[in-house]
Amino acid sequence: MRTGPDLTWARGLTDPADVRRYLTSRRETMPTRRVWRGRGGVWELPAAPTDLSGLPIERLRGRPETFKRMLETSDTDGIAVVHRGHVVHEYHRPGFAAHDPHLTTSMTKSVVGLAAAILVHDGVVDRRHPASRYVPEAAGTAFGDARVDDLLHMSTRVSYSGRIYHRRAEAQRLLAAVSPSARPFGYTGPGSIREHLATARTTGPAGAEFRYENGNVEMVAEVLRRATGTTLADLVGELVWSRIGAEEDGYFVLDSDGTEMASGGFCATLRDVARLGEVLRCGGALGGRQALPAAVVTGLGARVPTGPGARVRPPNASPDSRSTLSYRDYWWVLDDPFGSYTATGIHGQMLFVSPGLELVVALYGSRVESPSVPAPAFVLACYQIGAHLGAFEPVPPP
Repeated sequence: MRTGPDLTWARGLTDPADVRRYLTSRRETMPTRRVWRGRGGVWELPAAPTDLSGLPIERLRGRPETFKRMLETSDTDGIAVVHRGHVVHEYHRPGFAAHDPHLTTSMTKSVVGLAAAILVHDGVVDRRHPASRYVPEAAGTAFGDARVDDLLHMSTRVSYSGRIYHRRAEAQRLLAAVSPSARPFGYTGPGSIREHLATARTTGPAGAEFRYENGNVEMVAEVLRRATGTTLADLVGELVWSRIGAEEDGYFVLDSDGTEMASGGFCATLRDVARLGEVLRCGGALGGRQALPAAVVTGLGARVPTGPGARVRPPNASPDSRSTLSYRDYWWVLDDPFGSYTATGIHGQMLFVSPGLELVVALYGSRVESPSVPAPAFVLACYQIGAHLGAFEPVPPP
């Protein structure tokens, strides 16, 4: 019996230049759908430049390094540091301009989770219902029989087409269902996201245990489409993007059926992601108006007291590492004294939101994902930046 994934499905990009090309060229290489910024004006984030380049950043291992050195050695494409509503530090790698969109990878999940939470708040979607209540043809599948709340907390147990489950390999297979260019020679698998989801079968009870799996998000996105009768791109535009004073449209990558990839296909500029973070930091307020529901936004950073999302570890963490985070509606809750939470994605994408530190950090990267390439501790760096800017004593993550 095979105990691991076929190596065909365990491969990945091995050169940062290839990763960067992939993350910044989705509109040129795949079908996409616009996420409209709306008719409103641009919310200008005023600049208050602060030189952070020489700031010593403590690392989990090894000697401290300067903030500038950390960015240079981590294949960072761009970073925007917003403190108390002002852009205090901004960097774009040469060749990546401020107006260029960038794939957010799994940060997309958090944007979709925010839209879902708003629809739940508005009474359009009920967390207690099984997904098949909204998507009838999904009845009898792992995701269709799970409650919407189970999907939003990544607490399903599934396998695809009878295979032994391997998270990274299944992520590659989902990408192949979306993009023909990701399919190996002789590929005969699903040709769309919906076909991929239809092969999922239950291997354990939903709602019992956290397991990070892209299919949960794709099914939630289908629930949102069916509940509202519109596309995911239009929903995100109406509920989120048009309300934050975005400067540019975003867009979603599509599969061959015209379905948006909800688990990793949203693209946007760095500044607009920072704008989203600042609206969230301010409890959903933009200037003198409430742009996003306050109850939804304040809930994102609240600790999850019980259930499978109460104590989790990131998807790439060692299985024997401590579970120190919470997980709610596709956002990672840091359970710190500052109410901080993050959206993260493969290759170094991150949005750090900390109401207590009055800090937002938006980060884009093109880092190769490999055991031989240690991930930089950017969350730890955010705490140190917050301490430096706000004269707080640095408090490490729990």
